[in-house]
Amino acid sequence: MTQHWYALRTKPRKEDTVWQQLLNQGVEHYYPRVRVHPVNPRARKVRAYFPGYMFIRANLEETGVSAFLWMPHTLGLVRFGGEPAVVPDNLINELKQRIQEIAEAGGEVFDGLKAGDKVQIHEGPFAGFEAIFDARLDGQERVRVLLQFINNQREVPVELDVSQIRKE
Repeated sequence: MTQHWYALRTKPRKEDTVWQQLLNQGVEHYYPRVRVHPVNPRARKVRAYFPGYMFIRANLEETGVSAFLWMPHTLGLVRFGGEPAVVPDNLINELKQRIQEIAEAGGEVFDGLKAGDKVQIHEGPFAGFEAIFDARLDGQERVRVLLQFINNQREVPVELDVSQIRKE
């Protein structure tokens, strides 16, 4: 039997712990994470893309299923009909590509956000206003949006923290 990808379930918020265990044991794995822009500045800035799951590549005839079932902080492999479900290689490759696109965009907030997109300002003195995304600015997670004032006749550029906007 050859190696295949499998989805490994973890206990809630234990993905990082399991990831470290897999690293220490030399198990090939993929732990998709994305950069997020939380409202709370003390909150985690990188989160699991699939909370409670990660992917491992193994030959289960050699390692056995129980190795992952009894690993601390795990709930075993995802199964269908009692058999571990194989995750196709092309799905893992597509997922890696998607995570790379999100990273290149600057995180989930910027994912798919381009100049001209409508955004909603949900925090700060302009909360409740609709604006047009203009650009991502260098520095501390800042963006420039265009607010429309005076019967939508004039657009005023405003710089905001990225956590203050959401794509409509």
